[in-house]
Amino acid sequence: MYNIDEWKHIFKLDPAKEISEEMIDKICESGTDAIMVGGTDDVTLDGVLQLLSRIRRHTVPVILEISNIESVTPGYDYYYVPLVLNSQDKKWMMDVQHQAVVEYGDIINWDEMFAEGYCIMNEESKVFQHADCKLPTQDEAIAYARMAEHLFRLPFFYLEYSGTYGDPSLVRSISQELGHTKLIYGGGIETKEQAAVMSEYADIIVVGNALYDNPKEALKTVKVTK
Repeated sequence: MYNIDEWKHIFKLDPAKEISEEMIDKICESGTDAIMVGGTDDVTLDGVLQLLSRIRRHTVPVILEISNIESVTPGYDYYYVPLVLNSQDKKWMMDVQHQAVVEYGDIINWDEMFAEGYCIMNEESKVFQHADCKLPTQDEAIAYARMAEHLFRLPFFYLEYSGTYGDPSLVRSISQELGHTKLIYGGGIETKEQAAVMSEYADIIVVGNALYDNPKEALKTVKVTK
């Protein structure tokens, strides 16, 4: 399999959004370390399968970030499971994941499965509202990162600003707290300059919305992480 410890950059594609064949080719051949497929609204099995078949013509690793049980399908290299640490509803931290294991536990390949401790920082975002989140202070966000590493021993801590560009000083502070747990940053990266700032502190940056809003600039974010 792939050496995910060396990954620095991931492009995220939403199966509910339109994207051209030409753009898929450019994304897959950009030098990004992996393509993540995931979204909040209207994620269907059909959409997830269609996107997989289009990406699979290339050799880039492909991850399904699981947003609902109905859209899970074999064929992806890895499956990332969000645990929303700042949700006020235990459902998003444990219950939906437990239900998936009840249904599919016998056939899960655990070597392909990775948990992400999510901390969602944008109150205006759909995912913040969908998961019934509470906005943490800087100290609280750092505490979630410490829990992800020392208490839960999660492979990934995902600081998610979902559509807005986050606070580099918080990303830096969190990066200083993490040793074994990899810090993923996502949200609002539209230029190579923004990508360079966040990749200085985060182990992995995720670029998503810019692929649909300003694809030419989004593709330039890969090189600055290498």
